[in-house]
Formats: sequence, structure tokens, C-alpha cells
Amino acid sequence: MGEFVRFEVDGGIGTIRLDRPKMNALNAALQEEIRGAADEAAARKDVSAVIVYGGERVFAAGADIKEMQTMSYTDMVDRSAALQSSLTAVAAVGKPTLAAITGYALGGGCELALCCDFRIAGESAKLGQPEILLGIIPGAGGTQRLARLIGPAKAKDLVFSGRFVDAAEALAIGLVDEVVPDADVYEAAKRRLARYVGGPAYAIRAAKEAIDRGLETDLTTGLEIERMLFTGLFATKDREIGMGSFVEHGPGKAVFEGQ
Repeated sequence: MGEFVRFEVDGGIGTIRLDRPKMNALNAALQEEIRGAADEAAARKDVSAVIVYGGERVFAAGADIKEMQTMSYTDMVDRSAALQSSLTAVAAVGKPTLAAITGYALGGGCELALCCDFRIAGESAKLGQPEILLGIIPGAGGTQRLARLIGPAKAKDLVFSGRFVDAAEALAIGLVDEVVPDADVYEAAKRRLARYVGGPAYAIRAAKEAIDRGLETDLTTGLEIERMLFTGLFATKDREIGMGSFVEHGPGKAVFEGQ
């Protein structure tokens, strides 16, 4: 429990809850608390999947501009790596992660959402990378993760213009995966992640690593990454359980232990 971030677990689903009134602006303290919550989520055996949630009104409206305004070049040289790595800690969680987006997810808030595997948005949500309007560019993954998710042309449109997209456009361009009524965002997030609770934890982690690492390299190297991770799963208890259950009872009936 930090000043601005809480980590709560219910039914195998962990929630990283941002709570820095009024708009969850991502100052340095909040960034570091996100890192701590992500590390806890990754380490806990009772957590199968993770929601990142800003509350009923706003996901995160971006970096704390008042804090950044006074920073010099050398100040940002010292801070930028920690800024990136604090959000990358969410991307590094070896479990399914989902950003439950209400209200604004802008700048650093959008970059935080991009660190998740999935994104659900409320009907009134607004997403964007408006850093260009401040005379800068996204600095916590926006130019990289956004282009990988929606393609370079659409990413350049959003980054060059700084414009916001509504939930319908975000869904159309692949920036979010589902749009629901505003009041249903958190419950929809839990429903989507519930399918992973009780699953083969090491196989899910391996699948996530294979996809994420494979996207960063050429096909031949990606296939080798896949092969090594695939082979390694034959050392797990869940592989024995899954194959044994299939042979005896057919598909989809295994009760995994997460080992």
C-alpha cells in the first residue's frame, strides 16, 4: 500500500489501483509505486492475472506537467530511464494484464495502458499521446508500443497531431480490445481475466514471453525463442496434469496446480 497506488487481490485477480486525485497524474512518486505494485503482482503465487485501474472517473491523464516543467535536460537524463522502467515493470509481469480505462488515458496514462496485454475502455473514454502539444514526444514507450500495436501510420497520426481518440475510434484502430458502458469497465475487466485464473501459470507466462520477445526480433530467432520455451514446459507439473487429463478425460478438463 503506497500513498497513490494500492494492490488488492480478489479471486486470483490482482488490481493495481491508481489513486492520486484529481486525474492520477503520473509524478515520480506514483511511477515508483506502480513499479512496486507490478513487482508484487509478478511475485505473488495467488495472482493469476492483473488489472490496472484508475477508478470510475479517470484512468490517468498523463505525466505531472508541473513537476516536469521545472526539470532541466540533465534532470531528465537522470529521470527518464526510471520513468520508462517504472511502466515497463507492468509489461514485464509474466501474467495476463489488462488496462480498465475510464475517462482519460493520455500521455503517460496511455503509455501505461499500452504496457498491458489487453485494454477495455468505457464508452466515454479518451485516449491519446498529446506530448507534441508540449513540444516534446512520448518518453515512456508511446512511440514504440503504440506503433507495434496499431501500426506505424496510425501511431504517427496520433503522435504527430497529439489528438485524442474516443472509444469507438480506439476500438476501430485496435488501440483497445473492447468497449463497454462506463459503469461496467471494471467488472468487464474481471470477467475477461477470470478465464486465466487456475490456468497453467508457467505455460501462460511462456506464451506471453514468446509472443512479446518474438515481436522484437526476426522470425528465425522468434521460432528459436518459442522452441526453447516450449521445451522447458516439459519440466512442469502442469504439463503432466494437462496431458494426463487429455488422455484420460478429453480436452479442457484439467485442473492445474500452477507448478
